[in-house]
Amino acid sequence: MNWQNFITSDPAVMFGKPVITGTRIPVDLILEKLGNGETIPQLLDAYPRVTEPALYACLLFASEIIKNEVVYAKAG
Repeated sequence: MNWQNFITSDPAVMFGKPVITGTRIPVDLILEKLGNGETIPQLLDAYPRVTEPALYACLLFASEIIKNEVVYAKAG
């Protein structure tokens, strides 16, 4: 799957935040809801204009964004 078919960023929409194409639903909102335990069916019910592939595209987008990030843990 190519997440670019489902995620867009336009300065005129949500100040350029990545959103699900054709909506004003930001990718970070979807990721936050998934991280807080909401399920795919719950999100599909809450956002009828969003498709299941678009939700998975949000995960792929996040994965690609952080793929090359380097995080250094603090010594305890």
